[in-house]
Amino acid sequence: MRISIFILVILIIAGCASVSSPNAPILPPLAQGVPGVHHRVEAGQTLWRISRIYDVDIDDIIRLNHISEDATVEIGQVLLIPNRVSGQNIPVKSSGDDFIWPLKGRVISGFGVTYHNLINKGINIQASAGSNILAARSGRVVFCSNNFGNYGKTIIIDHGDGLRSVYARASEIFVQPGENIQRGTLVGRVGSSVRDKNNYLHFEIRKGAMPQNPLFYLPR
Repeated sequence: MRISIFILVILIIAGCASVSSPNAPILPPLAQGVPGVHHRVEAGQTLWRISRIYDVDIDDIIRLNHISEDATVEIGQVLLIPNRVSGQNIPVKSSGDDFIWPLKGRVISGFGVTYHNLINKGINIQASAGSNILAARSGRVVFCSNNFGNYGKTIIIDHGDGLRSVYARASEIFVQPGENIQRGTLVGRVGSSVRDKNNYLHFEIRKGAMPQNPLFYLPR
């Protein structure tokens, strides 16, 4: 009888120990042989800013946390930051070097989604014809075209750290190649293209030649 009671008590204790707090974050497991720290996403933080806080390549964070290309990072989400024990001495919140939205509008087609039989390499932001398009980040204009295939009138800005932003389907362009511009500068106005008469901005962020999900870089 005593043995049965003892076993019952042990099972109860074990069961209690296995119950976690409903508010406890679900931590991603550390990768095999990869040391690191966990980071809880705060309001206003983008995946790109987090990568800069720890000086870790954004692609490493995406890969180790199994974040899909079309995903978004949520406030309170806990991420594994590989090979780090603390952050770098840069602002945790947004700074003047972060990306901003090139215009206000609803995202009608996300990254990696098939749109008009093409894989979207950026996001499409719906806006009224003639809406202002702003530079999402400071940099140098490296490309302008009044007829860039399906992209229509297109602007590309080089941000100097391997990242470029692309603004397509403009009705007007107000900058020229070689021009250095500040974040928030008016670079064009929303229009359409020969392929699609709807009014929206097609916006991309590229790392080298590789398209990135802009929602990893834009504040929410």
